[in-house]
Amino acid sequence: MALNIDWMKEAKKRKDDLIRDVQALVRIPSVRDDEQERAGAPFGPKVAEALEYMLHRGREEGFRVKNVDGFAGHVEMGQGEKLVGVLGHIDVVPPGDGWTMDPFAADVLSGRIYGRGAIDDKGPTMAAFYAMKIIRELGLPLGKRVRLIIGGDEESDWRCVEHYFCHEEMPDVGFAPDADFPIIHAEKGIIDADLSYRPPESEEAEGLVLASFQAGRRYNMVPDAAEAVVEGAGRTEELLGLYEQFCRERGVKGSIRQSEGAVAFQLEGVSAHGAEPERGKNAGVYLAQFLASLPLDGRSRPFIQFIASAFFGDARGQRLGLAYRDEQSGELTVNVGVLSYDRRHGGTIGLNIRYPVTADGEVIRQTLSNAAAERGLTLSRFSDTKPHYIDPNHELVRTLQRVYEEQTGEPARLLAIGGGTYARALTAGVAFGALFPGRPDVAHQKDEYIEIDDLVKATAIYAQAIYELAK
Repeated sequence: MALNIDWMKEAKKRKDDLIRDVQALVRIPSVRDDEQERAGAPFGPKVAEALEYMLHRGREEGFRVKNVDGFAGHVEMGQGEKLVGVLGHIDVVPPGDGWTMDPFAADVLSGRIYGRGAIDDKGPTMAAFYAMKIIRELGLPLGKRVRLIIGGDEESDWRCVEHYFCHEEMPDVGFAPDADFPIIHAEKGIIDADLSYRPPESEEAEGLVLASFQAGRRYNMVPDAAEAVVEGAGRTEELLGLYEQFCRERGVKGSIRQSEGAVAFQLEGVSAHGAEPERGKNAGVYLAQFLASLPLDGRSRPFIQFIASAFFGDARGQRLGLAYRDEQSGELTVNVGVLSYDRRHGGTIGLNIRYPVTADGEVIRQTLSNAAAERGLTLSRFSDTKPHYIDPNHELVRTLQRVYEEQTGEPARLLAIGGGTYARALTAGVAFGALFPGRPDVAHQKDEYIEIDDLVKATAIYAQAIYELAK
């Protein structure tokens, strides 16, 4: 029976409803909000609302649903001992600046749904939901249960899946519709680390005094804005000229605000995902590079010079002695996600490091600690999420490859990424779509969107994949 199903035709039949549901979900501004955390809404009211929207739709369609304390939830169908998991998330990163439209309006323009979360990960999660809906409406018999697991904290600390799997069973196999097609079977290790700087007491604040320096909001995003306030700047015309020349030569936008005895330098970079820092322009690192050319006070100089010398033009950790690479997953990357300094307390450099599957996180910790100590900084925080790797011959991989090739007519190559998907929360899991080869990756970018044709095609692929894994 399954051989005669035109999955694409079934997906197209439901296209209008699918678009409507994605729009409704994107319109909920589900950015984590710790200040409004409460029982049942550990990530704030908007994340809770988005989760409840998915579960409400599940109930409407006759699935079995469960809300696991607001951390995560699931929508389930089928019968049997074994469990197939599909892991999506409904939280989003902050929209950031520079959008040409409302990031939470979910406008449809030129065949695309625009909005924060459209591709990461509300569109793909809804595609997986509709895939289950197709199987259910066709009345196809399943020998296993299928569970769409929906998390609320993927963009931050993954407390969602941690809590979920403390209370619910681990799927036997599964996939995360939260990355690229064809199939991602290797994911680098992910380290978040803070390097802390205490200004030397002996140094007097003379000359140009760095009062404050700020860039970035998230470890896993390249900062697109930075600001430094410098005091004691008498010759502002000269500084303005130097800064304009620097920005022109580096291809970035800068501006200056002057007030009584102080100058605020602002720099606009280009945001990108922390897993691929070279795709962006790190506003904080660029601004540090400029500040390092000024005669700064002795208290701030070591901090600024460390940033400029260790990270400017080097997203591979070479200058820190971290340039690892392997065949399976490529090179190590370093993103300077958060920078802060004030003259009283000192500074912090927040790093997001993605390391190859064969590298050792403990060795990286030691190397980083030593490199920081040599320059008067300390490693004050270090969290390490281990790499994830599934053998290319695993039955899960083989099944998804076959489905992808049947649906697209393209070879289902295996990929390795620096991003971290929910696949690594599974014992046996891979990331599977929904970004098709050749499409620009607009996740975490301004004017994020999903192509409607791709959304429908992903739904067809997911429907066949879920059926093949669970029949």
